[in-house]
Amino acid sequence: MPLWWYMKNKIIFATNNADKFKEIREIMGDLGLDVVAMGEAGIVLDIEETGKTFLENAVLKARAVHALAPPGALVLADDSGLAIDYLDGEPGVYSARYMGEQTPYSVKNQNLIDRLDGVPDDERSARFVCAIAAVLPDGRLLNCEGVMEGRIAYAESGDNGFGYDPIFYLPEYGMTSAALPREKKNQISHRAQALYGMKRMLVDFLEGR
Repeated sequence: MPLWWYMKNKIIFATNNADKFKEIREIMGDLGLDVVAMGEAGIVLDIEETGKTFLENAVLKARAVHALAPPGALVLADDSGLAIDYLDGEPGVYSARYMGEQTPYSVKNQNLIDRLDGVPDDERSARFVCAIAAVLPDGRLLNCEGVMEGRIAYAESGDNGFGYDPIFYLPEYGMTSAALPREKKNQISHRAQALYGMKRMLVDFLEGR
């Protein structure tokens, strides 16, 4: 059976981030299509994220992977990050590259906490943003976005998340994103919101609507 036919039953997600991909597969896994990371699809690509917004970067990544994917492939990509109001939206689209991509998030998180030293609760507002872009087999583009509001905590807490999750405090739940049970996080997170929105659009596409 040719590779293009095999790939028609798959979604290629433009990521090699294992933690992120675990969330993606948990949410998208019931679409009736196998969801694979780009490395699993044999695509090795270092994509330079030059966009000025999360959506621009998501589209850039989706199109770059789609260009190397087998005919008939459906490609998804996301770009996400943390925006802190007191820091004029930092780290924003540079969230993954903030202080260097190889810098441990424990160091990045402590740096952000230190930069907000003495800042009161009502000025520690922040949000996680996730934009997802899909390139359909015929080249058409779909996109959607999810946002989760919160504030920056005074110390790391929780071990159910990754990245900036341990310092992202959710007042309505009285805990950080990293302390939420995985089931709840997969309902309310910025990535979950964007993935569920994309899922609805893909169902319409797959059903020919």
